[in-house]
Amino acid sequence: MKFLTIFYLISLVTFGKSRSSIPMIPLLPAIPVEKLEENENGTVTTRKLLSTGNLEIALEADVIVPLEIISDIEIKALIVDDENLKIPFEVELNKKPERGGIYKLHFSKTALDIDDDGVIDTEIFASQNIDSKIVKDNYVKITGKNISKEGTHHKRVYITVEVDN
Repeated sequence: MKFLTIFYLISLVTFGKSRSSIPMIPLLPAIPVEKLEENENGTVTTRKLLSTGNLEIALEADVIVPLEIISDIEIKALIVDDENLKIPFEVELNKKPERGGIYKLHFSKTALDIDDDGVIDTEIFASQNIDSKIVKDNYVKITGKNISKEGTHHKRVYITVEVDN
């Protein structure tokens, strides 16, 4: 109420007279006391409401955030001749699983032909169960004797978290 009085006084001093174009803000929300209904024949009837009131509702919700991978993994390796490499990597999740043993990592491809010569030369191995926020015991195995083309090769593999059956 004090705010509206001060606002009204300021508008009087500023503009010299009361401006009718500025509407006053109601202190309480308007509560309908009548309800208008239109019948099938087009006549409008007015019904008086028996009572009006405010209703307060408390709402509680359980929000479940799914497991998501938040780390990007980039593996670079230099293979010389018939060298075999085992490159470990870690996957970081957004949170620790609420129960262990029900989630696993799913790769879009686990056997790759890195140089596109028709022979599988790269394999991805991952731990079967996710029990912590950082998933370890994952590695990429590169078999150098199966790589026939020299150069830099790129492959993209997508990883998702799935519920283990």
